[in-house]
Amino acid sequence: MAAALGEEVPENEDYYSLLNVRREASQEELKAAYRRLCMLYHPDKHRDPELKTQAEQLFNLVHQAYEVLSDPQTRAIYDIYGRRGLEMEGWEVVERRRTPAEIREEFERLQREREERRLQQRTNPKGTISVGIDATDLFDRYDEAYEDVPGSSFPQIEINKMHISQSIEAPLTATDTAILSGSLSTQNGNGGGSINLALRRVTSPKGWGELEFGAGDLQGPLFGLKIFRNLTPRCFITTNCALQFSSRGIRPGLTTVLARNLDKNTMGYLQWRWGIQSAMNTSIVRDTKTSHFTVALQLGIPHSFMMISYQHKFQDEDQTRVKGSLKAGFFGTIVEYGAERKISRHSILGATVSVGVPQGVSLKIKLNRASQTYFFPVHLTDQLLPSAVFYATVGPLVIYFAMHRLIIKPYLRAQKEKELEKQRESTASDVQQKKQEAEAAVRLMQESVRRIIEAEEARMGLIVVNAWYGKFVNDNSRKNEKVKVIDVTVPLQCLVKDSKLILTEASKTGLPGFYDPCVGEEKSLKVLYQFRGVLHQVMSADSEALRIPKQSHRIDADG
Repeated sequence: MAAALGEEVPENEDYYSLLNVRREASQEELKAAYRRLCMLYHPDKHRDPELKTQAEQLFNLVHQAYEVLSDPQTRAIYDIYGRRGLEMEGWEVVERRRTPAEIREEFERLQREREERRLQQRTNPKGTISVGIDATDLFDRYDEAYEDVPGSSFPQIEINKMHISQSIEAPLTATDTAILSGSLSTQNGNGGGSINLALRRVTSPKGWGELEFGAGDLQGPLFGLKIFRNLTPRCFITTNCALQFSSRGIRPGLTTVLARNLDKNTMGYLQWRWGIQSAMNTSIVRDTKTSHFTVALQLGIPHSFMMISYQHKFQDEDQTRVKGSLKAGFFGTIVEYGAERKISRHSILGATVSVGVPQGVSLKIKLNRASQTYFFPVHLTDQLLPSAVFYATVGPLVIYFAMHRLIIKPYLRAQKEKELEKQRESTASDVQQKKQEAEAAVRLMQESVRRIIEAEEARMGLIVVNAWYGKFVNDNSRKNEKVKVIDVTVPLQCLVKDSKLILTEASKTGLPGFYDPCVGEEKSLKVLYQFRGVLHQVMSADSEALRIPKQSHRIDADG
């Protein structure tokens, strides 16, 4: 086993990358890779005492990798647990006599047990804070007598409503969960609150049921029952019935939703609601990787309407989305448009402009931070004023781009640099050891590389002219960043066989003669090579498979 050889191996050593084989490699592929590296690193091939010592260390490392991957049992454990699983004394995790399939089953069982323990500790808090702002005085100013009031020259912006809600989940068993939620609301000086307790039980893989009890100072006690059931693999139904007790008597309510997958990306919904606001609603929702489309029609009391909305998802790292919707009904017509963007790892900021008749113009700002939502609806005017629409559209954009450039971007860059520095410090000893191993491997490869180059030159084959691995900076916006690369010409030439170079789909850090020159940063491999007397060049991502030579890599003579 790994520890038996007595060599200290870095914790993140990738045996597949070391042997340059696929994770699905057969025994024959493993054996061929092992023999090739044994011929390169065998101690008996080196007379110099220093080279001989280095060869012994690398030979033991290659032998260790082959020993683990060639045995189906240890390979299965390594694939699941990594090197740490192989070094566990007494094999607390699993018996050695088990087959790879049994090992995987045992691992899945342990994973389920760990998940259940995590479930017991998880509360999954969710919360919403909404602050309504009345800014109509910015655009709807009174005339005449109002202008004589002291301080009237300054627009009056007021907070006219607030709403706070919070919920937590308390898993009782693997199938039972208690959900406690509460809310507080106030509007124009009047307010109230409520508290709810729900008990949910998963009755089968196809469904669950939930009992709800609630009370509040504005409404009386509430009793509800909710049931979810998968009718078919593509269809489900949800029913929610409730009894609201108040001074006016008991108010029953019933809501039923029937949903069906129309295709891979499209859902159809039918909803019936009976009670205080009875209605029937039908909608179709199509959600793809690049877009989200919804069309809905509702007939009911007091409101009937038709709504259509579209959202485009940009495939950038900030997960930018732009959206627009049109809603028309007995209450009037509302047009909304807006955008949202990820501003940090756990935060998404969005803004929506709402223009309606007779509602007027509003700006809605929303910030999602992990499981918390902060919502700020700002009512600008009761009329359709072009100036209000203009400022509601342009104002948030100017403020966002200014904040992003002056505050958010520098902050995220500083945070990333801080995390990278911490990662570099924690891996400094491993990286130093890998660097020494890589330098030793390059020295041991020199004689083999000389013979490979002679053979390739004789047949006008593949000659690696130059090769670099690490962080390249080609973007002008990042020109102040430092290039961090290492020369890997010798290691790559050593991997050439029969005028071909094949690298598997794995990080190249573990290849013989390689090490990580920039821990935690994006890396690439750039190769300049000659084939049939013609120069070729290619750059590939760190974990991208590479096969050369290729016609597409050829450098044009006039370039």
